Amino acid sequence: MEIQKAMNSDWFATARTLSEALPYLQRYDGAVVVIKFGGHAMGDDAAMEKFARDIVLMKQVNVNPVLVHGGGPMINEMLERLNVETSFVDGKRVTDRETMKVVEMVLSGSVNKRIVAAINKQGGKAVGLSGKDANLMVCEPADEKLGFVGEPTTINPAVLDTFLESDLIPVIAPIGVGKAGETYNINGDTAAGAIAAGLKADRLLLLTDVAGVKDADGNVITDLTSEQVKTLTDEGVIAGGMIPKTQTAMKALEGGVRAAVILDGRAPHACLLELFTEHGAGSLIRD
Repeated sequence: MEIQKAMNSDWFATARTLSEALPYLQRYDGAVVVIKFGGHAMGDDAAMEKFARDIVLMKQVNVNPVLVHGGGPMINEMLERLNVETSFVDGKRVTDRETMKVVEMVLSGSVNKRIVAAINKQGGKAVGLSGKDANLMVCEPADEKLGFVGEPTTINPAVLDTFLESDLIPVIAPIGVGKAGETYNINGDTAAGAIAAGLKADRLLLLTDVAGVKDADGNVITDLTSEQVKTLTDEGVIAGGMIPKTQTAMKALEGGVRAAVILDGRAPHACLLELFTEHGAGSLIRD
């Protein structure tokens, strides 16, 4: 009898969750959601499988996910394996021509296709591409001292519009092209923010390995305005690696994205919780 009660309780909770999701399913019907995927979930097969299933579910309920991925640890591993020496300036990797060849091979090759395969295995129809395809991301050097590290200056989303009108799910490697045809490595968050702005996305989800933006007491702030982000940054509350993520979020908002969310990609079903539940799963930043 006790087991039956527990089972019934679980079933009730599941049914209630599904029922409460209805207004959010309606809210995001047809919406474009750009997701930066990286960190822990990329290196763990079980986490990758769950993430892929969630992406397929999103597409199934008529949300249009656009994935942008990173791959720094995989790049480091391949550079070491190939004995390609790299140098750093102010803690940032200098990407020369030889390094760029490895970066493109890893990001546009093994990493991109692994994500594509994971989504397709769950019943989706993922297509892998990079910012070089159809001149999706045209770049200029972010810093001459860093070599072929790019900053997107022009986004040409026509190729993505074609995917969004179909049942295909684009998976984008953060590789861009220069005006003279050069190949550039782009920070994954930066690429995702630029693509989200180019698409005027409803949401930009930046998956990371922390729970979100925290206040001075270490508590996650679930809802912030751009002005609050600026204040917290000036006060030193937002610091370190969180600064570039919040800056990416605010730049995306300036480009026409409705809201950006920094959330913990290690949490199971983080994207679904953020989109389809009342409490969300991270720190939402809005104008």
